[in-house]
Amino acid sequence: MVIKIVDSKNKSTLYLALGSTLAFILYITLILNPASSCFRIDSGSNSLGLSFSYTIEMVKGFFQTRDQEQLICYGQFLRLWDVIFALIYTLMYGSWIFYLLNKKVYLIAPILGMISDWSENFSELLMIEAYLDSGLISQTLVSVGSGINSFKWVMSSLTYLILVVGIILAVKSLLTRNKHTKD
Repeated sequence: MVIKIVDSKNKSTLYLALGSTLAFILYITLILNPASSCFRIDSGSNSLGLSFSYTIEMVKGFFQTRDQEQLICYGQFLRLWDVIFALIYTLMYGSWIFYLLNKKVYLIAPILGMISDWSENFSELLMIEAYLDSGLISQTLVSVGSGINSFKWVMSSLTYLILVVGIILAVKSLLTRNKHTKD
């Protein structure tokens, strides 16, 4: 497999990958971090979705360390800013995968990761709503949310593995091409 930057289709995919990477960095810096400041605390986890899995005790602890206003803000963050973030990182990973490997089948990992991220957000929103209404959290809902979250991290890991393989193949192809050019 030889990666050709001169190919116009591959060139536009490269521009999309570079542009979405820039958008990813800018979004984290200028939007995601400031938007999360309303529920961020100095110690402890600032997002349930950042751990591989969670228990009902972890969820209770997460909710109990925040007041109602912070939980409402966290819910708004999950509804809007985290949904957009999933779109941006999926576009970024997908465009790099397609640029490096040129096979659409590999896009399934980041797409499933995005869908599971959104699904896990929805389960968190249901937990927040129940907690704010009654102070109770369903063990079943926590288990479902945690399972979806674990699947998201498996898909993220698979996405990174696909990217690493793509980079290795691209470097190998470049070295092989340079070796043949010198001969």
